[in-house]
Amino acid sequence: MSSIRTQKTAKVVGQAHQGGSVDGQLVYAVGDIHGCYDLLRELLAQISGDAEERAKGRTPRLIFCGDYIDRGPDTSRVLDALCWLKRHRPFDVQFLLGNHEEVFLAYLADPISANIWMKFGGCETLRSYGVSPPPINAPAKEHQAARDNLLERMPIAHLRFIEELQLMVGIGDYAFVHAGVRPGIAFAKQAKEDLLWIRDEFLNIDQRCERIVVHGHSWVNERPVVLPHRIAIDTGAHETGVLTAVRLEDGAVDFLSTKCRD
Repeated sequence: MSSIRTQKTAKVVGQAHQGGSVDGQLVYAVGDIHGCYDLLRELLAQISGDAEERAKGRTPRLIFCGDYIDRGPDTSRVLDALCWLKRHRPFDVQFLLGNHEEVFLAYLADPISANIWMKFGGCETLRSYGVSPPPINAPAKEHQAARDNLLERMPIAHLRFIEELQLMVGIGDYAFVHAGVRPGIAFAKQAKEDLLWIRDEFLNIDQRCERIVVHGHSWVNERPVVLPHRIAIDTGAHETGVLTAVRLEDGAVDFLSTKCRD
């Protein structure tokens, strides 16, 4: 059985900056979870303890950057935990939409045209609810049956949670999104597709946009990437066994992470 190791700082890839302003707040942002419930549970415990030491009367803000579902084995348990956080609000908590949640909703709406979800991590999500996934090229009736079976087994709170996810959160000098932003476009005019899916057009720029962008979606290895204009906090939890959060205070950037170890 695997164990979980926690650490309060993580090595980073890239050139770190001194940090921007978060308007005096204590902010945590969590990278892509992808059905890794055990890692999420341990990271939340670590964030809770860290916030208790550092809050000093402030209400900590906790932002999740999307992709809660698919690939890992425990999507249903992850959504249970996030719904609990949303309901009980031990932090000021906000949840962003990821591209995997978008494809999930597309499958619910039309499982035939969105059957690519089976190759995208949907098989693991279906299994987490006790539904047998059909092959991607299965007849339409099999995908429709899988969708209907999922809707019967999935708590309505999980579905509403996904339907109500946000696209972007701004705090001080930072903007939090799932994938990134399209350079040269004002943040208020960013297209949903770019916020959820963009890669190279955003990752390959080296100049700051309106704000420092904190994002998930694209990962290099088990270390976050910190550059003057962006902070990438997806560390490939479903493959590396590492789930990462960034802690932001005025002028300071630090990391917390949990690592699965056999």
